[in-house]
Amino acid sequence: MRRLLPFPIFALAVAALWLLLVGSVKPGSLLLAAGFGLAGGWMLAALTPPRSRLRRLAGIPELVWMVMVEVVRSNNSVARIILGQGATQARRSGFVRIPLDMRSPYGLAALACILTAAPGTVWVEYDSVENTMLLHVLDLIDEEGWVRIIKDRWERRLMEIFE
Repeated sequence: MRRLLPFPIFALAVAALWLLLVGSVKPGSLLLAAGFGLAGGWMLAALTPPRSRLRRLAGIPELVWMVMVEVVRSNNSVARIILGQGATQARRSGFVRIPLDMRSPYGLAALACILTAAPGTVWVEYDSVENTMLLHVLDLIDEEGWVRIIKDRWERRLMEIFE
């Protein structure tokens, strides 16, 4: 029964919503509502994320603090670039491919959020076959430096928490 109707309350809610939108309880509307409810439940079951286990909860406050500090620092750096302070140096943006050791989908999602929240960096792509990420950096000076920052500062701590 669970395979046929994995989320019965959700399916019922979708069916009821359909009936409210249509404003009719004719047999055709009821049949469509049941179909949408079943299909919605199956789609939600397909999207259910895998279970995860947090290993080291004590590292979360330190990580949150580091992220907040990095966001403020990055905001200041990007503001200086945009406002033209230090314009004597040639600014170059670019892409850096970073090999990752982390495989946890939750850890990877947290890393993507951290990197995208800090102005000046954007997670562009993840290659699950090679386990690498492509990062765009606004002010790219040292590619190896960015690899060390990602691996030492963020990935190592996230792996302690999620894997």
